[in-house]
Amino acid sequence: MAHENQQPNYEKLRIWQESMSLVETIYYLAQKFPKEEQFGITSQLQRAAVSVPTNIAEGHGKSSKADFKRFLSISKGSLQEVNTLLQIAVRMNYLPQDEYGRIREQILSLVRQITSLMKSLSF
Repeated sequence: MAHENQQPNYEKLRIWQESMSLVETIYYLAQKFPKEEQFGITSQLQRAAVSVPTNIAEGHGKSSKADFKRFLSISKGSLQEVNTLLQIAVRMNYLPQDEYGRIREQILSLVRQITSLMKSLSF
């Protein structure tokens, strides 16, 4: 049995840590979006961002590699959703293009890392 102060194994994963940083970035950015988008793009963007680390954590807790891969795949899909919503935000002038470019690099890095982890689970 794990001690209360021990870190769950998934928290040691770099992809989980980096996806948590992405969530912080998205929440910070979303605060700048127009208030009328609170239940539109803002809400959807936040949900998609939160889905990334939560699916990594949930999948890591599953009993099989196949289950973990499935949850990693869901995380990749959520990253694509975040990217698309950010592109919409740029088109709507809610987000500057250069700021999007920095976040896009973070997203692409996470996609690559998740893909690599998925391949390693296939062996």
